[in-house]
Amino acid sequence: MKKTLVASALAAVIFVPSVSAIEIYKDDKNAVEIGGFIDARVINTQGATEVVNGASRINFGFTRQMSDGWKAFTKLEWSVNPFGNSEINYNNDSSVFSSDSDEFIHNRLGYVGLGHDTYGSLTIGKQWGAWYDVVYSTNYGFVWDGNAAGVYTYNKADGAINGVGRGDNTVQYRNAFGDFSFAIQAQLKQDSFEIDELVPSTGPFQATEQNFMVSGGLTGTDAKSVTTVEYNNTYGAAVTYDATDLLTLTAGFNLGEFEATTSQGQKFTETDYIYGVGITWGGFDNDGFYAAANFNKNEYHDTDNIGRMIPEAYGVETLVSYKLENGIRPFVSYNILEAGDAYEAMYGGDVFKRQFVVAGIHYVWDANTVLYIEGRKDFSDFSGSEEAAMSISEDDGVAIGIRYTL
Repeated sequence: MKKTLVASALAAVIFVPSVSAIEIYKDDKNAVEIGGFIDARVINTQGATEVVNGASRINFGFTRQMSDGWKAFTKLEWSVNPFGNSEINYNNDSSVFSSDSDEFIHNRLGYVGLGHDTYGSLTIGKQWGAWYDVVYSTNYGFVWDGNAAGVYTYNKADGAINGVGRGDNTVQYRNAFGDFSFAIQAQLKQDSFEIDELVPSTGPFQATEQNFMVSGGLTGTDAKSVTTVEYNNTYGAAVTYDATDLLTLTAGFNLGEFEATTSQGQKFTETDYIYGVGITWGGFDNDGFYAAANFNKNEYHDTDNIGRMIPEAYGVETLVSYKLENGIRPFVSYNILEAGDAYEAMYGGDVFKRQFVVAGIHYVWDANTVLYIEGRKDFSDFSGSEEAAMSISEDDGVAIGIRYTL
């Protein structure tokens, strides 16, 4: 079951469903390929029916053969919105109408690296994090991501901040030995933000390690006092074991640290960490049965639906599918991300339990053209003071679409 290291490293870095590319140039030293897909869908959710872009993207890969068995390579990928997303605006001051459009293109990946069949691969840039190796096998629904595996952090963004999704400023090493492969990474960056402090009506300045992550959780000396929080380097690792031709086991972790300094010079820390395991049977694009599941525990790793930090939670993602010989592939997935007692204590008894089921049918017309219908049923519980705001982005829905892969 051995693979060449360069192929393993590149596949592990890219890790997206239905990866394919067209080689557009090759000579004795250099090769260039283009890949990506265009996905258009009609979706009904939150009381509206719209045509929307389905995470369409385009990428370019460049490989150069070097001496002594080494290869240099780079990958550049952008999300694109070919269908438009214009909005009408009205300016009350000038009494005129105008039209605004979102960006057509946005950066997804960009990294450069060196690879060798024996010595492994080293990459630098914006790339899929080592943590994604642990949980990617449940991320094959087209319309609704699981959002329970700790990848798309900070309210369903791309995981760039803590390096678990498409991590920014990441240095990553990969290698494989027999049926084992691994990835280790460091995200080297400097980041900081400020939290407003409240002025106490009576009594001295107070601060506790448990509340510095909450705006207003610290008391200061005047109306302008703030706590400065630094969130710098993060670190992660993952291991994959191909137990059989069908069974794959994964495990890994990722961690960072928030370092807070109050206006009075007091210092506190909280660790952002996630760890977990995954199991996969079969291949999602292969005929027959496929099943995958993963479990994680995390602290100060993600936010709720209105941007409040979750002090602790556990997450589970599952997916089961069966691809028939005629190309029809039904699937169902169940996902839950539930915060613990610390969340309720931090936010006055509010509850955070994101829980939903997605089911769908993909018709794989050929390897690069898929017609699909998917539906989502929500079972979340956001009881508390922010229930209405928290529930908006977790609504039921149904979507039909087509994905054309380059």
